[in-house]
Amino acid sequence: MTNRNISFIVKDQAPLMMRPSDTVQTACQQMCERRVGAVLVTDARAHLKGIFTGRDAVQVLALDANAAHVHLSEVMTPKPDTIEPERTAIEALRMMCDGGYRHVPVVKDGKVVGIVSRSDFKGLELDQFEDELSLWERIC
Repeated sequence: MTNRNISFIVKDQAPLMMRPSDTVQTACQQMCERRVGAVLVTDARAHLKGIFTGRDAVQVLALDANAAHVHLSEVMTPKPDTIEPERTAIEALRMMCDGGYRHVPVVKDGKVVGIVSRSDFKGLELDQFEDELSLWERIC
């Protein structure tokens, strides 16, 4: 299938979600254990507040901050762009390319249902997206 709905990609997913008051150290430990590149920062009702990624962790380290004392709310990207589960893989790839990021939270009715990253997409979807980019480059 070349242009799956996002709902198909996240259907069995249990995304890593943490609270704004959790520390960067705890988030990094969880990211390492779960082998994921991002944490969705949510409230108790799974409403998205922000996203914390490996890039954010690098910034904390570069500032020589103590990760055990820095809360996610201090370093997360608040109110990140999101995508609905009914949208398509190509639409998610466009968002990532246009926004310069590798992860997009999937939200339905205000609640987190998953997250997609570039590695979630299959060869044909990536090929189709690359063809689309190439066409736009020739037109512009």
